[in-house]
Amino acid sequence: MITRRAKHAPLQVLPTEDVFTTEPLGGNPLAVFVDAEGLTDAEMQRIAREMSLSETTFVLPPTDPQADVRVRIFTPGYEMPLAGHPVVGTHWLLAELGRYSLAAPTTRVWGQLGVGTLPVDLSVEDGRVTRVTMTQAKPQFLAAVDDVGPLASALGLTPDDLTVGHLKPQVVSTGVPQLMVPVAALAAVRRVSVDSAALLRLLESVNAQLAFLFTFETESPAAHVHTRSFFINQGIGEDPATGSATGGLGAYLVQHAAIPLDQPTTRFATEQGLEMGRPSTLYVEVDGAPGQVEGVRVSGTAVTVIEGELRLP
Repeated sequence: MITRRAKHAPLQVLPTEDVFTTEPLGGNPLAVFVDAEGLTDAEMQRIAREMSLSETTFVLPPTDPQADVRVRIFTPGYEMPLAGHPVVGTHWLLAELGRYSLAAPTTRVWGQLGVGTLPVDLSVEDGRVTRVTMTQAKPQFLAAVDDVGPLASALGLTPDDLTVGHLKPQVVSTGVPQLMVPVAALAAVRRVSVDSAALLRLLESVNAQLAFLFTFETESPAAHVHTRSFFINQGIGEDPATGSATGGLGAYLVQHAAIPLDQPTTRFATEQGLEMGRPSTLYVEVDGAPGQVEGVRVSGTAVTVIEGELRLP
């Protein structure tokens, strides 16, 4: 637990996890501070910068009486209201540490985030968590990109590479606005070469925080969609597994009837991180139909890979 100690003394044990994978050194790495009460906002930001991961989470007592815990999520540059792998990984770790009373087949807990308090479902077998499912905010379908030429150029692609039937690039938010970018072929996704300045200008023009590329050609027959994610304004670059954007993608695909639909819930799997050597698998559930998308959930697994101590001045 976090306590204030003598100068240069260890502050707490730091678990680090890889999320959306079952294998160490795959998925998306996450640093979790499980007893962060007492840290200031500035200290949390400095710690996240020191961790130099896409996100670091800090677990605090909730201020919402409905919530079991409060989770604050920081990139190296700023706080995020919602992010997928931090939510999945943090609750996986809290269950692993015995912070929740688990009951099969599903234990529901409530996590307070910057977007509000949302349910998190823990799938339980033999007293252990086997999957964590996060519910995201109701999707909003925002700006679409009609002229794909500048976007294609910023990605090192051609307009033909971004021509996929009736689909247009569009910003979708399930808590964070993100630009969904359909790509015609897996080969095109693999040869992306980002012009960071050009892509940043384009993302700012549509008020999106990242570009989420997807194609229906996959490496694994178990996956329905192959994705890549680029954070330009966070100093992160490519992300190996982006749960919030995957939820937005699920909403987008159902909204535009771009995948086979089931009622009342459409389910599919995505693969990500393969180009980075960090293979990730994410599972998506979308409630509703085109024009009536009501709910989005993303789930996955995690594995603890590092434990250590942090010293603060």
